[in-house]
Amino acid sequence: MGRDARIKSLRRQARQQQDHVEEQLGLALSDALLELREEVHEFVVASGLKVVQAMLERDRVRLCGPKHARQPGREVMRAGTVPGEVVLGGRRVAVQRPRVRRVAGGEVRLPTYEWARREDPLGKRAVEQMVVGVATRKYARSLEPLPEEFEARGTSRSAVSRRFVARTQAELDAWLEQPLGEVDLVALLLDGIEFGEHTLVVAMGIDSTGQKHPLAIREGSTENATLCRELLRSLVGRGLAADRSLLVVIDGGKGLHSAVRQVFGEWALIQRCQVHKMRNVLDQLPESRRPFVRAAIRRAYAMDDADKAEKTLQRLATSLDEAYPSAAASLREGLKETLTIVDLGLGPTLRRSLSTTNAIESMFATVRIVTGRVTRWRGGRMVQRWGLAGIREAEKKFRRLMGKADMPRLVTALRERDRERAGKRAAAAA
Repeated sequence: MGRDARIKSLRRQARQQQDHVEEQLGLALSDALLELREEVHEFVVASGLKVVQAMLERDRVRLCGPKHARQPGREVMRAGTVPGEVVLGGRRVAVQRPRVRRVAGGEVRLPTYEWARREDPLGKRAVEQMVVGVATRKYARSLEPLPEEFEARGTSRSAVSRRFVARTQAELDAWLEQPLGEVDLVALLLDGIEFGEHTLVVAMGIDSTGQKHPLAIREGSTENATLCRELLRSLVGRGLAADRSLLVVIDGGKGLHSAVRQVFGEWALIQRCQVHKMRNVLDQLPESRRPFVRAAIRRAYAMDDADKAEKTLQRLATSLDEAYPSAAASLREGLKETLTIVDLGLGPTLRRSLSTTNAIESMFATVRIVTGRVTRWRGGRMVQRWGLAGIREAEKKFRRLMGKADMPRLVTALRERDRERAGKRAAAAA
């Protein structure tokens, strides 16, 4: 072995020995940290409670002055301590609360205590735990342990359930009243999701930048016209413009279609979901015919001329008439409205995004995960609360619509349509 080879071998052995030492040291440190984890957590919790106690005493000093200090003409005085509770780590923890009373009579509230005992953090923690799949009976186990000397409550199954209901109901009420006048919505997606015997109709808006906005939900037994009409009218009442062109994407349900026409009239450009349409047609065909028909429909939907695409699909329907009349009828039903998006001059990416209800279906996937542990639906209110919890979770992962750079084209096309309609009305009036 040459001199250079021996040097390389020695260096390699040295590196291997160093790596081994570092690995053993790292394992030793990891074991030590694991052993200390519980002690460190107890120290943090205990320190946090000591900070709260110090803040409570600071409030009392600010109101009453230093202990034993003379204060002629004082209006408040120290009054010892009483048992109290503060919120810490998703539970209520017992503390000794300093008291302050007025000389003339009456308790004085300490700002720190009022802040530390608020229910809001508990409600938020309960919702968060249940959304990620923690059952109410396992809520206490999901929290970091407290040192033994601290007494805690508020982690029982019933307490967690009450907080979840109260928090989600308050969020639902506030959400359904949010004004929409300042959101520049140019598209509206409508679809329904089922929970047992209940159907939740959901509205999602798309603004001029491609941002998604869940807008409202309404619960019923089906996607009937009355339910959908009430949902849409509530949106108009909150500020959604009903007197200018709006692209409305629906799954093809008759109830939704009827409601859109009743509320928005001709201002609505209805785009039927192309995925739903294709699925409905293919369901009427045997497996052997589906690949050919699927490819033919996709080619037609990819065309840039709506008239040409419609003629192509009509020819396809004619070819199916004899052998598969149900599939042909399904293809013809609402055919023109599956091509609304073609005439707006959009790029291919944005056109694909707005030709289906996929954006809202993607949100439904998260809603189904969040609600998957619920085994019994006790009423429409429960469905709405859990539906909103799932929607809020989905919002955390929202991205703007694919093809968002083309949104100005959509806005231009809609406003040009408004001007054309205004001109026609003026000519008719003259």
